Parts: sequence; structure tokens; C-alpha cells
Amino acid sequence: MKRLLLCAFLTAALPVLAQTANPNAKVDPKNNKVSRPVVEKPKPKLMSRDELRSCLQLFEANNTEAAAIKEAQATHAKERAELLAGKDELNKRGQTVGTDAAAIKADREAVIKLNETLKEQLPKMEKADAAKALADYQARAAALDARIDAFNNGKRQYDIDAKAFDAKVEAHNKTTEPLRVRTDAHLDKADDWKAQCANKPYDEADEIAVRKELGLK
Repeated sequence: MKRLLLCAFLTAALPVLAQTANPNAKVDPKNNKVSRPVVEKPKPKLMSRDELRSCLQLFEANNTEAAAIKEAQATHAKERAELLAGKDELNKRGQTVGTDAAAIKADREAVIKLNETLKEQLPKMEKADAAKALADYQARAAALDARIDAFNNGKRQYDIDAKAFDAKVEAHNKTTEPLRVRTDAHLDKADDWKAQCANKPYDEADEIAVRKELGLK
């Protein structure tokens, strides 16, 4: 039986035994409107104490399991929401990593090209101009090296976080199917109770005795 959502188990008490017509009731002889005799209804068969005990035990077990499953589903839903939020954050970080990598690559190529240019131009430049051009190049190269180091550190942390996130997703997914199976099994038990116990009459005295025996309110 495939179900997607948990149904709350029926919590109403078992139905009480309905009263039957009194066969000893007297008919008023002056009442000439009675045209048909009263037919006595068959007395309904009451559940035995063993049957009632079984129904009450199944009822309590189903209610306990329903509460546990609802709690498990709430936890599962919360974890899923957190993972979805974490996925969005990780995706944004991944996009930033990609953008930064492309920018650093372009700057590195520019610095390499500048280096090649300076190799040709420095010998032809005035000493002061050459010293300034070389200092500017070295400052630019040093700044690029610092950016590359920071990027590499951030990329390593991103890879670590992405791996940890994948592990969380895998662990979460492993709980999905067992929870579905547990929910279906519970709903089958609820159907069993309905088939075996719902709308079946019983003696109220038996209910009081069985509830006391089982420690139920």
C-alpha cells in the first residue's frame, strides 16, 4: 500500500453498545393507529474481553507509533529544508570560486605578458623610469601571488565543505525510504484496527476492566 503522507490514527473511543427496543413494552389499546406489530431486533454480538483487549492494545500501539512517525517526519522535513538551504549557499560559493578563478587567470596572463614586455623595454628605458616600471611590476605580481594564495585556501575549504555536504545528503537520503516503509506499515496497522475493531459493540464493564488491567485511562 503506497502512501505519501502520514494519516493521524483515529483517536475516538470505541463505540458504546446501542440500546435495543424493550420487548416487554406495553401498547396502549386506545391507540388504534398501530397497524403493524413491533419486530424485535436481533441482539448484537458483543466482543469478548480477549477481542476487546486486542483492539485496545492495537489502538494504543498505533497511536504511539503515529506520534513517533510524525516526529520522525518533522525531523526529516527539517533536515531536508536545511540541506536545500545549504545547497543554495554552496552553489553560490561555487559560482564565486569559478568567477574568482577566471579573474585571477586573466590577471596572471596580463602579468606574464607585462613581464615579457618589460624584458624588451627595460634596457631601453632611462634608469629612473626602468626602476619605477620594475617596482610597479613587482608590486602587481606580489598582489597577484597573494590573491592566488587566498584563492587556493578558499578553494580547498570549499572542496572540504562540498564533500561534507555530499555526505550529509547521502545520509539524509538513506533515511527517506525506511521512513516511507515505516509509515506504510503503520497505516496498514491502522487499517487492521478498522477492520477488526471499528464500530463493533462491546460491554462497557469489559472495557473498564480491560483498561484497568492494561493500565489505560
